[in-house]
Amino acid sequence: MTPLPHGIRSRIVPGINGLAMHVLEAGYETAKRPCVLLLHGFPELAYSWRKVMLPLAAAGFHVVAPDQRGYGRTTGWDGDYDGDVGSFRMLSVARDALALVRALGYESVAAVIGHDFGSPVAAWCALVRPDVFRSVVLMSAPFAGPPQIARSSEPGPARTIHDDLAALPRPRKHYQWYYSTREANQNMWHCPQGVHAFLRAYYHHKSADWKDNRPYPLASWTASELAKLPTYYIMDKDKGMAETVAPEMPSADAIARCEWLPEAELKVYADEYGRNGFQGGLNWYRCTTGPKYIAELQIFSGRTIDVRSAFISGKSDWGIYQVPGAIERMQQSACTKMVGFHLIEGAGHWVQQEQPEQVARHLLEFLSG
Repeated sequence: MTPLPHGIRSRIVPGINGLAMHVLEAGYETAKRPCVLLLHGFPELAYSWRKVMLPLAAAGFHVVAPDQRGYGRTTGWDGDYDGDVGSFRMLSVARDALALVRALGYESVAAVIGHDFGSPVAAWCALVRPDVFRSVVLMSAPFAGPPQIARSSEPGPARTIHDDLAALPRPRKHYQWYYSTREANQNMWHCPQGVHAFLRAYYHHKSADWKDNRPYPLASWTASELAKLPTYYIMDKDKGMAETVAPEMPSADAIARCEWLPEAELKVYADEYGRNGFQGGLNWYRCTTGPKYIAELQIFSGRTIDVRSAFISGKSDWGIYQVPGAIERMQQSACTKMVGFHLIEGAGHWVQQEQPEQVARHLLEFLSG
């Protein structure tokens, strides 16, 4: 890993729900500071929070960002496609967060903050254990509430959204279900362009630097509406993710001008994913695209997040609209004390890396409230 900014340290915390968890910390020098827990998404790392950790620490917080289960330098997880997939389900990774808080000696944290796939983990932490996770900030991925219990035992229609996507004049498929396939890890890990170039194109494609990221709400969860999403979400049916993002590789000049993710920092991600592959993170998707692990979450049907909450995203992030209606349900029913909703100019999906000063400002305003 490249040298961390002065004031951020790296260490391993053992005994975390079967994991030896790698964490980055800032504001650790003094005891009894209120803790803020930062949860990354895919394909990210604890390192994704490097630009906002020091401002939070300077405001008096002990800031902790782990490599979550399946990622980076955290060990003890099963990376086999045919292995223990259930250990990556939502309640298990939320339990990882709870175990880390306890291992650090805290009874509660001032806030849990999650980005991308870390956002639903943070949401479930706040929903299930509000006594521990006393406020929550969701970033880039809205939380629409727990899955509802089906009202009828009648079987649903045989035709699915996937059939409809495949039947479009330009046949398509949904990235989350692609990420759940056996082939996805090999496609990205052993792609012809190499992991570094794959990640450069992937990060660029979902950032504000890709000028066609001009999102707007979709009308419904139908194939014709979903097909309006960029190909990193609704892929061409005959392509893997490596082939999907390759044509969007920025020029050498554009890479040299990319201040939010210079080559030396991208190398941190490329080295970790080059070593581990992507299957650990992909297993999270497998737990959300099949019915088995969704069913256990239905016991929380109707429960709301009742601690203070806020939402932050890039204004150029299609992720806020990828599930039609989710952003409205989050604000109107799922989160009963949402005190902030911020769409940041000049940022796409990687908001805390693309515009860290604005993200840190919003987080500090929330935490001071």
